[in-house]
Amino acid sequence: STFMNMDKYKAWELIDKSGCRGIKHGDAQISTKHCNFIINTNKSNSAEIEELGEIVRNKVLKETGKRLNWEIKIIGEK
Repeated sequence: STFMNMDKYKAWELIDKSGCRGIKHGDAQISTKHCNFIINTNKSNSAEIEELGEIVRNKVLKETGKRLNWEIKIIGEK
């Protein structure tokens, strides 16, 4: 999983509700099968994956008022 579930909310439900299922950024994509996964569709780099995650976090916050927290650990700098 990419983002943590909250006490009363599942991350994938918030992502789906915010219209993020299947969106792409470069070669990184939110899975159409389970939208709490980011997949590399070709040659995505770590920056594209992190940027897509931030796009999703911002959309979820705007649409639901809930802030998603990363479940994966991001190591290093851009």
